[in-house]
Amino acid sequence: MPVSAIETIERHWRNLCGQLVDLLFPPRCVGCRQVGTWLCAQCLEQIPRVEPPFCTRCGNQVTNDNLCLRCQTSPLQIDCIRSVVYFEGVLREAIHLLKYRGRTVLAKTLGSLMATYWMQHPVECDIVVPVPLHASRLRERGYNQAALLAGEMARQAGLILDEHALVRQRSTAPQVNLDAKQRKENVHAAFQCAGDALDGKHVLLIDDVCTTGATLQACAIALYQKGACGVRALTLARAR
Repeated sequence: MPVSAIETIERHWRNLCGQLVDLLFPPRCVGCRQVGTWLCAQCLEQIPRVEPPFCTRCGNQVTNDNLCLRCQTSPLQIDCIRSVVYFEGVLREAIHLLKYRGRTVLAKTLGSLMATYWMQHPVECDIVVPVPLHASRLRERGYNQAALLAGEMARQAGLILDEHALVRQRSTAPQVNLDAKQRKENVHAAFQCAGDALDGKHVLLIDDVCTTGATLQACAIALYQKGACGVRALTLARAR
């Protein structure tokens, strides 16, 4: 059976299971515990958005509309990184539920935030590519949260999605407990672009959280090596 057909069956099965779980255990808002939704409108409104001024390259907060000190001296090898909200409070809890607790239903709401942001702040984009998991991690988790977000974001924004153009060719340690230098070393040469489908394309990378940008840079390098003419990144959240 073709991979796309298998993915379609798996997606429908996940949706059916999610509907059954919601019927037996109605969703409650991650923030206020209101019954009937995973993130109510009021809690969504209270999530702090990433507002300018921020670095025009990496997206970090700065005191004016310019490059941050790091990007003035050693800029990331990616055109730009943008994020929708800060990784804290209700949003942090929602991402943890999506990423580690199997609450894939949250991808619809969180992906919608990303789609709305992109439609308000569009950048040149021929194709949307999620940051991939290694095959062993994907088997363990059962899904790639970045791919779920990218799929929902692309669907709502009317963009083309390619989940298979970029692969993680070696397993890496979790980035969470590493400093900036260690993060960069950890993901060095960890990604590979499969084939030449992205040659001459403007790529929009999608991930859940940006901390130092090391993973996004490693992905961008692999994409540039295969001929991508522009790589920009959009993440749902970023660390302050």
